[in-house]
Amino acid sequence: MLQRLVISLVRIVTNTFFRRIEVVGLENVPDSGPAIFAGNHPNALMDGWLLTAKCGRWPLHFLVSAKLWNYRMLVPLLNACGAVPVYRREDHDGDVDNQSSFDKLYEVIESGQCVGIFPEGISHAESQIVRLKTGTARVALNIADRGKISAPIIPCGLNYIHRHRFRSQVLIEFGQPIAIDERWLENYRQDEQATVVRLTGHLSEALRNVTLNAPDWKTLRFIQSARRLYKPSSKELSPSQYVELNRRFVDAYLAEKDNPEVRVLQEDVENYQSRLDMLGIKDHQLRSQITPGYAFRKIIVRCLTMLALLPLAIPGAILHLPVGWAAATIGERFSYEMDDIATLKVFATILLLPVLYAAIAIFVGLTFDFWWAIAAIAGLTLSFFASVRLMEAEAGLFLSVISVFRLARLGRDVEDLRETRADLVNRIRDRVERKADPGTKRIFTDRDFSDKGGPER
Repeated sequence: MLQRLVISLVRIVTNTFFRRIEVVGLENVPDSGPAIFAGNHPNALMDGWLLTAKCGRWPLHFLVSAKLWNYRMLVPLLNACGAVPVYRREDHDGDVDNQSSFDKLYEVIESGQCVGIFPEGISHAESQIVRLKTGTARVALNIADRGKISAPIIPCGLNYIHRHRFRSQVLIEFGQPIAIDERWLENYRQDEQATVVRLTGHLSEALRNVTLNAPDWKTLRFIQSARRLYKPSSKELSPSQYVELNRRFVDAYLAEKDNPEVRVLQEDVENYQSRLDMLGIKDHQLRSQITPGYAFRKIIVRCLTMLALLPLAIPGAILHLPVGWAAATIGERFSYEMDDIATLKVFATILLLPVLYAAIAIFVGLTFDFWWAIAAIAGLTLSFFASVRLMEAEAGLFLSVISVFRLARLGRDVEDLRETRADLVNRIRDRVERKADPGTKRIFTDRDFSDKGGPER
């Protein structure tokens, strides 16, 4: 019962936090039998939640830092999720014994269930996959060598678009399973350490194929700026298209980064982006002229949207406020380390929300009757989502007003930037046309480039 409640809450949280979650390669996930889901780790707790909500298999047992068992309020939830504690060397001065954790992991896999592991070891904010630890490969090979069962490794790419932004988008891509066949087993029995290292390298390459990687953030920033300039305004990108287009740009850049023409183009794009940042405007705001009438209509529409949502959103905002305050307090006061704060806040919210809803249902049910209690919960849920939509409309209204004032005040600077932008667009598109592989499927058609459309997402 508690497990079903947990998975339901995880799905609600992820679908609420992200506006769009796109899943690619779900056909690579086996319908039954054990599997090891191995993912990159760019967004802490949210990575595990997304895999839990979208991998199609439940329960999904994760290796979790043992320090979380220090929080008594989390223990029932961790146990309900089937989490397996693992002791990190950096938390215990290098002196750890994880044999009991691996025994538990082997028991889970050999019972036909699935586990999730993040081979990078820790959540990070690097622009590419960092060096993988060998534990995932060692577990997969050791399980197969025990002879009871074999579990394929499923590479999982978590690609966030503005990963910390509420109501952003994410692409989850499942790669081809890595089967631990007789060839791997024979090599493992002959040279255990070398085979573990080789399988870890194979997994690292598989993860790179389902994630976006750049040598550094400076390069990735240039790639994203160039991609925005290249993309036709009439085309809306899905998360998978967004990641794929960035991958192609990264690969093309790395192949020609020493070309003098490319270096000049990179410098010009970076200067253009720096001027945008300095003036506080966005690239999409320069795609077309924004007339005062258009801007005024857009502001009016957002104001009317907020007014329509306000009566429905207020009850939800007021009733959920104590939960938000309590979760924030628990995260700040009871965390042992800074990176535990977000984890505690999310877990506290999960634990407190059912209590709030149950209390309201009981109160309404005792005061009126059962059906009024059901109606109250349904209304509260609807009010919560209305409050989320209200926050989005409020943020959009604020940005619209600020943009109108900036574009009107900057005048000549904006016109200069528009001319610079038009030149960069032509240069980037011309280079792509000259260098693109004719055998690669195109994301955009000639009609996409000829049509005029609205701003990019």
